Amino acid sequence: MRRLAPLLLLALAPALAACSGGDDIAGAKPTPSVTTPSTPAPTAAVAAPRPDDRACYRLDFDAAVAPTNETRPADCTRAHTSMTYVVDTLDTVVDGHLLAVDSQRVQAQVARTCPDRLTGFLGGTPDDLHLSMLRAVWFTPTVEESDAGADWYRCDVIAVASDGELAPLTGRLAGVLGRPAARAPYGMCGTAEPGTAAFHRVICSSDHSWRAIRTVDFARRTYPGESAARAAGQQPCEDAARERASDALNFRWGYEWPTEKQWGAGQTYGLCWIPD
Repeated sequence: MRRLAPLLLLALAPALAACSGGDDIAGAKPTPSVTTPSTPAPTAAVAAPRPDDRACYRLDFDAAVAPTNETRPADCTRAHTSMTYVVDTLDTVVDGHLLAVDSQRVQAQVARTCPDRLTGFLGGTPDDLHLSMLRAVWFTPTVEESDAGADWYRCDVIAVASDGELAPLTGRLAGVLGRPAARAPYGMCGTAEPGTAAFHRVICSSDHSWRAIRTVDFARRTYPGESAARAAGQQPCEDAARERASDALNFRWGYEWPTEKQWGAGQTYGLCWIPD
């Protein structure tokens, strides 16, 4: 879940200095005191510059899933963990009203657009993307930068190495999922048989023993229930594993069906696995 940028509140409390005349003289009028604010006027916020498309960055996992980012671009020929594939303009006006950059509607717009445009950049099919560890993350200006006129959003692609860790990106990412040999290292693999205690999802360029090879799509919008979700993948996964097996009578396969929680988060498909 992406966090919304918090509003930063600055409390201004100017100190007052009193100036007075000398000792009062009988019959003389007192010199009026004068108060002068000692705190200078706050400096106006400066709009963040529009990011460059195809820029690369060295981010850790926490920075990649944060709502804003001020990391300087890195050389794309050197080590990096994210690459920008879309820079576009936010739509912050609804029915004539200007919405805040951290409003639910503006953030939802970016959260929908960046994943939708990832397949167009990476190539391949939606199933190729689901079978990979490549994911979309996105950034917007801070509230202060937006108030100063920044109106952009930025979509980056990252590769998840394992829970809470990013993998380095190498080579040309544009169209990578349309090139089988190039996409193989970014595939989704496992450290053990799915469903066992030792199973952890990892990128295929790291040590692994199982690989996801096919998705099982559901032709419905609502969650079918655990029993139906489990049953739906048995035959497709067995068939997919048999096609890849050296012995059609002796092979292993696994099936990972979506839970209701995963379905609600957008994973409306199951995954077929084989030893690798």
